[in-house]
Amino acid sequence: APFPVLSSSRRHLLQGDAPVIFEFEGYCLDTDRQELIRGGERIAVEPSVFDLLEYLVTHRDRIVSRDELIEAVWQGRIVSDSTLTSRTTAARHAIGDVGSEQRLIRTVSRKGLRFVGAVTVREESLSPDALPAFDKPSIAVLPFVNMSGDPEQDYFSDGMSEDIIMALSRLRWFFVIARNSSFAYKGQSQDVRQIGKALGVDYLLEGSVRKSGVRIRITCPLLDAARGNHIWAERYDRELTDFFDLQDGITASVVTAIEPELVAAESQKFEGRAATELQAWDLVARALPHFWKFSPDASRQAIAELRRAHQSYPDYAPAMSLLSFALMFATYSGWEGGSREEALALAREALERDAQDPWAYMATGFLALTERDTAEALRHFNNALDLNPNFAPAVGFAGFAMALDGRSVEALDWLERATQMNPKDPFSNMYLAPKGAAYYTAGKYEDAVTWAKQAVHLRPGYLGGHRLLCAALAQSGRQEEAAAALAALLHLRPDANIAWVRDSVPYTGERLELFLDGLRKAGLPEGSS
Repeated sequence: APFPVLSSSRRHLLQGDAPVIFEFEGYCLDTDRQELIRGGERIAVEPSVFDLLEYLVTHRDRIVSRDELIEAVWQGRIVSDSTLTSRTTAARHAIGDVGSEQRLIRTVSRKGLRFVGAVTVREESLSPDALPAFDKPSIAVLPFVNMSGDPEQDYFSDGMSEDIIMALSRLRWFFVIARNSSFAYKGQSQDVRQIGKALGVDYLLEGSVRKSGVRIRITCPLLDAARGNHIWAERYDRELTDFFDLQDGITASVVTAIEPELVAAESQKFEGRAATELQAWDLVARALPHFWKFSPDASRQAIAELRRAHQSYPDYAPAMSLLSFALMFATYSGWEGGSREEALALAREALERDAQDPWAYMATGFLALTERDTAEALRHFNNALDLNPNFAPAVGFAGFAMALDGRSVEALDWLERATQMNPKDPFSNMYLAPKGAAYYTAGKYEDAVTWAKQAVHLRPGYLGGHRLLCAALAQSGRQEEAAAALAALLHLRPDANIAWVRDSVPYTGERLELFLDGLRKAGLPEGSS
């Protein structure tokens, strides 16, 4: 189902049960606020993952069967084994557990799951005063109100809110309150200043959805939470044709519109903030739509825009770090305009200017990955996650590094976690080829073919997917398909050869030789080093 059902703790609250806090190994599972917290920081988890974790902790005195979990979390709807497995993996990741250790969530063969950690229970909820103060502007997206008079349309208004939360969460410049907290106010009528104080945020985004026939109207006001006044508002009138295209389009429009409004509002709060920073951000913002497309043409355009931002404002760290990553990715992908040397210099300078920028660590981590230094790459990606635990690209590229290093099981866990953290993230498509690489290095070539085909389909200009597809098909004995895949690769890169792959594709050790073996079987020429 595209949107989660009412959580188990929400049902308890409606029935008059007292909310509780479960404490274990430094974690607080707050059933009232629907928050998982550790060390004063909220940990982002999907609603179904939270509900699964809550149900296991609540019933920790026994083994919980698969059917019972599906009934409790998904209300009996048809759920695949892979969905249940992925949600269990996500729950383990959220609480620092792993499938190999099963220190807190234990799988009992052919019976189900059981939470085995020591738990302390408190029948109270964390007060707003106990919540940490954010060191960056913060915003909560309240549940959009369904004005259609048809309760069956709630899924659309809820989906709009969730998509905007996910889109805003990609922005390192703001702290976005998790969906579980903001949705606690669904159906309630409270003064926005009270909500802002309770959530501890600077801004609130409200919304309403009204449907009439095949047309839909969405209204979105952005509010100053302390004063209750409007900062920005927009109305979107659309024809209801393709549901997901409409939702994605409006989400993109809202996020694109309110980000500069938030930046502008923040600039008026603090004296002494450089006025040029807003102009620098404007130039960076122009590059982002191209940056996310991951195609040769879009890459060139993004690099040009980011280079202009850096040249105009040479001290602005976000322009440096994003330009560094764009240059490095272009180099790795075999596109024009990339430069490892320039990327490295920019990444180092960005870290000197702003050691709190996750993208700077992403750039340095990716550089280490391409140099086949897995330990160093993971160190940088973990630095990015220390700054922003919700930074899905760092999780995904950590999985990428593990896949190229032959750590297939870990890689698949991390790549799946990155997708779960932010399914709408443009980077999610970039995790398809790494998933295929994880299967390839494990010798599961048919699975590698499946993921490589998806990567090629969604990113036709990405050479990594084409290279993997050639090798995996050849190793699977599908020689005619491998030849066709090789022709597609050579169409994109006529000078492709084994020597080029050896120099540019960062598999480590024997994994590289295994990959080159597949490409030789596909017919890729040797070339010269």
